[in-house]
Amino acid sequence: MECTDSLTALFMDTVRSLTGSARRIFMARTVKELGPGGQRRAERECGWSRVTIRKGTHELESGFTCLDAFTARGRKRVEDHLPALLADIKAIVDSQSQTDPQFRTTRLYTRLSAAEVRRQLIAQKGYGDDTLPTVHTLTSKLNALGYYPKKVAKSQPQKKIPETDAIFTQVTQINHAADAANDVLRISMDAKATVKVGPFARGGKSRLQVEAADHDFAPEATLTPVGIFLPTLGELFVYGVTSKVTSDCLVDRLVQWWEAVRGRFAHITTLVINVDNGPENHSRRTQFMQRLVAFVQQYRVTIRLAYYPPYHSKYNPIERCWGILENHWNGTLLDSIDTVLQFASTMTWNGKHPVVALVTTTYQTGVTLTKDAMEAVEAQLKRLPALGKWFVDIIPPSLAIWDT
Repeated sequence: MECTDSLTALFMDTVRSLTGSARRIFMARTVKELGPGGQRRAERECGWSRVTIRKGTHELESGFTCLDAFTARGRKRVEDHLPALLADIKAIVDSQSQTDPQFRTTRLYTRLSAAEVRRQLIAQKGYGDDTLPTVHTLTSKLNALGYYPKKVAKSQPQKKIPETDAIFTQVTQINHAADAANDVLRISMDAKATVKVGPFARGGKSRLQVEAADHDFAPEATLTPVGIFLPTLGELFVYGVTSKVTSDCLVDRLVQWWEAVRGRFAHITTLVINVDNGPENHSRRTQFMQRLVAFVQQYRVTIRLAYYPPYHSKYNPIERCWGILENHWNGTLLDSIDTVLQFASTMTWNGKHPVVALVTTTYQTGVTLTKDAMEAVEAQLKRLPALGKWFVDIIPPSLAIWDT
């Protein structure tokens, strides 16, 4: 069979349009039509591989199709060589990442650069410098995990105190130890910004036409979501509080949650609570600390408070749930308390709906202890040396305290 230039071009165009077994079988049939020396001619004139031709001939004669293992080709991903790498990256970065302060996206902005993450992988996780990928690759892995080591104006804290880095280091250590211990449960607790109930515009877009007021001077009611989030289990509990959120309100929600779940967590001896340094729950708030001491005495469980640094409240894990909620009801009129609660109950975190409850108790503001009463409470607190304002143990007398 004579191969003219036009016939050769037709063969090559046809081969380029086919893939896999169909491509190889076409090449085998073509070579067969070329007669003796067909493989050599096809290699010389069309640039076809003899190995591919032989595989196609085998498929043509046997009737069996050779499956292509395209996924086994090329370089493997770094997590195939280092199976624990992504989990180790998440363990280092998670406690030092914050949600978008304006809740416009669900991105997490981390204060660590990819180079710093690489350094900590070597220092904390025992990786060798020659086994870890480059900084560029780690940046891609951070982005794939949802972390963005990118400094943008809206994610910059207003201030930074001298103890900020030391506080972050201690929070990370406490969180890692809590997540690894079988008898310790870590929770994140905080209140969201108060929601004004009424036909008010809140930004965002809706598929339905929505008419909203552009001012919210006289809301029909207000509702403050108070949340308790279990990061390791992905469980969220949301309490819609109609009163002002006070120290008593926060501890009552802790009691309400613990009464509901303590049957599942009978083995838990310590609760690690991640909180921000808010006015209702900081460690010098007398009523808050007194109520926590009473909680420990009643339930015989240690409470370890781990505060995030001032002006860094968005690093608290519960804030990520508030970001999901804000995006969930974005563009919708929250014109009744029931609507607010319905939207809260239909949001999802890692595929799970939160437990939602309405709290109508009225709480008194301005409740404080006398100096003598607070001294009695302070005697039952064990503060971490040098960082005692941000790390506090409240323990039954028989349990251990901070290692010094």
